[in-house]
Amino acid sequence: MVLVFDVSNTHIVMGLYKDKDLLNHWTISTDLDKTADEYAVLMHNLFLLQGRSFADVSALVISSVVPPLMPVFQDLGRKYFKVNPLIVGPGIRTGASILYDNPREVGADRIVNAVAAFERYGGPLIIVDFGTATAFCVISPKGEYLGGALAPGVEIATEALFQRAAKLPRIELVKPKAVIAKNTVEAMQAGILYGFAGQVDGVVKRLKQEIGQPVKVIGTGHMVELIAEHSETIDVVDPLLTMEGLRIIYERNRQN
Repeated sequence: MVLVFDVSNTHIVMGLYKDKDLLNHWTISTDLDKTADEYAVLMHNLFLLQGRSFADVSALVISSVVPPLMPVFQDLGRKYFKVNPLIVGPGIRTGASILYDNPREVGADRIVNAVAAFERYGGPLIIVDFGTATAFCVISPKGEYLGGALAPGVEIATEALFQRAAKLPRIELVKPKAVIAKNTVEAMQAGILYGFAGQVDGVVKRLKQEIGQPVKVIGTGHMVELIAEHSETIDVVDPLLTMEGLRIIYERNRQN
């Protein structure tokens, strides 16, 4: 089995594959202070709940935008899974050309999403990834990564509102009863939820104008299902797109 990791600034999403089948997936909080041993304890418990064992895993694949955690997960792979992890980065075969001023600036997660989305849906595409940041990525008809736009993520904006406005509470982001809210919590929920949906539609419409041809819009990330429901432009919701991209990249590098 292949264990894949998508390490972002807020969450770490893990998926366990047998061939092309995703058997299990888990999401944990990113913690820069945790050691490889501490992550191993947490993962061991998650595996046990699903009747899995570390011995089931024959390969690890890691996409990370958190450089300080890379040595931790490399140590985790070698110490507890007895393998050298495949790290998505320079020198790794992805099959995607990156037409960016400096390709090294493109986050590994964006490359992985591009690989999976083009494999599943063809091109051209716009991928909207609702993560720590909201990333808008444009993929050409040939599968080339053309670039895109970045904005603060939903959770960052929500937390900033709580921290910078003394009288506003920390809230759970769920759909409010109405846009014309009658209390502070629902007012914040309405503004954030519909505000971000409007942001997505505004950016996507401008991207479509620059692309100049029909394009499919794919939404992904752990917040996608909440926002996509209120978006006019997202065509397909695929929350585990990154997991699939990591599996595809593993297969492409295993053949070398």
